[in-house]
Amino acid sequence: MNRQTNHPRKRAAPRVNFLANLIDPIDGLSEGVFSIMVFLIFTLAFKVIWLRDAIEQPITSQMMNELIISAMGAILAWGIIDGMMYALTSYLAREERHRLLRDIQSADTEEEALELIADDMDYLLEPITEEGDRQVFYRNYFKLLAKSKPQPVHVTKDDLVVVLGHMLVAVLAVIPSLLPLLVLRFNFDLALTVSILVSFIMLFMTGFGWGKYTGANPWRIGFLLLLVAASLVGIAMLLGG
Repeated sequence: MNRQTNHPRKRAAPRVNFLANLIDPIDGLSEGVFSIMVFLIFTLAFKVIWLRDAIEQPITSQMMNELIISAMGAILAWGIIDGMMYALTSYLAREERHRLLRDIQSADTEEEALELIADDMDYLLEPITEEGDRQVFYRNYFKLLAKSKPQPVHVTKDDLVVVLGHMLVAVLAVIPSLLPLLVLRFNFDLALTVSILVSFIMLFMTGFGWGKYTGANPWRIGFLLLLVAASLVGIAMLLGG
C-alpha cells in the first residue's frame, strides 16, 4: 500500500499548514485514506461479528476498549512503517540519480546521453511540452550534467521528518472516526454505526480535498475514492481482513 512519489521536499518557504512541512500533500492525503480504511476494516469486522453473535454475547466496555486499542495500535504501526519505507525509497531514489548521472557522463555519444535523459524525464514533461522544446531542454540539461560532480548520498533530516509526518497523519486522520467510540459509550451499537458512517464521510472528504488540490473535479474524485475504498474494504473483509 505504499505510495512513493519521491517529490523533492521544499523547506525554504514557510507554509500555513504545519503538516505540509512534514509530508507532501498528496502523500498526506494518501496516508489518510489508508489509515481510515484500516480503521474501517476493524470497526466493520467488529460490527459484522457482533451482529452474528449478538444474541449470545452482547458488546461490553472491555470489548470496545480492546477494539480501540487494537485499531489505534495497527494504525500507529502502519504510519511508522509507511513513513520509514518512504524515507528508504527516497534515499534509494537519490542513489538512482547518481547512477543515471554516471550513465550519462559515460555515454559514448551526446545522442546516447540525450536518450537516457529523455527516458528519465519524458513521462514528466511529455504531457505539458512539445517535442522540440523538450529536446532543447535536454541538450541544455546534458551540458550541465556533463560537468556535474554529485554530492554524497546520505540519510537527511527530511528523511526522518517524513516518518513523523506519516505517523501524525495516520493518527489524525482517524480521530473523527474514533470520537464516536469514545463519546457514545452508553450505546456501543450506535457508537459503531456512527463511527463507520463518519469513516465513509471522511473518505469522501479526503477525495474531495484530493480533487481540489490536483485541479480535478472534487465531487467526482470524492465519490470515486469512496467507491474504490468501500470496494477494497469489502474485499479485505471477505479475505479475512
